[in-house]
Amino acid sequence: MSKNFKEIIIPANLEPGRLDKILTSLLSKYSRNFLQRWIEEGRIYVNGKPSKNKKIIYPFDIVTFFEENKSDTLIPTPVNFNTIAESPDWIIINKPSGVVTHPGINNVNGTLLHGLLYYYPELSKLDRAGIVHRLDKNTSGLMVIARNNESRINLISQLKLRTMYREYRAFVHGHIKNSGCVDNPIGRDIKNRVRMTMKKPNCPRSAITYYVPLNRGTFLII
Repeated sequence: MSKNFKEIIIPANLEPGRLDKILTSLLSKYSRNFLQRWIEEGRIYVNGKPSKNKKIIYPFDIVTFFEENKSDTLIPTPVNFNTIAESPDWIIINKPSGVVTHPGINNVNGTLLHGLLYYYPELSKLDRAGIVHRLDKNTSGLMVIARNNESRINLISQLKLRTMYREYRAFVHGHIKNSGCVDNPIGRDIKNRVRMTMKKPNCPRSAITYYVPLNRGTFLII
């Protein structure tokens, strides 16, 4: 097992309880919200299986999880991405499709984070090498990277307050006649932990998407 994986055997003297609550008491350096996010992302397993925050665990259950390394313990690796612009406070990069943003259980090496540490070693001083938002593996596009902690806090605040927004372009099967808005909570798919869903999601979060059809036509896929 990789050194990034940790294993906890639930002590015999603990009463059965929710997974997120028990882990909060055992892993004091992490907040409950932080651990809940890890559980949502499928990082935490109970007896070898991905679990939910509300799962009741018992003494002698075995909990394993991928503990995200601090930036200074990761090995910098050249990764394919282009730098579009930069300043003393931020870097804007173009992440290509096929590149994973953060290390995870199935993607320990070769992520965008590894590449940022390779080209910008000073980012090792920042949590997650200055990454404040993410793009899915198969999504390409621009990402803003913080270059110092003040910038990092400011960018995170803008994302939370939605004073900074993200715009995507995609091919859609079917016909969208008018612009509109999708306002439905989204979360991890209970049956497929690597997929997000709006149908009975695990620990859903608010998600609002405004859409506008730009072009219509028939595409021939060869």
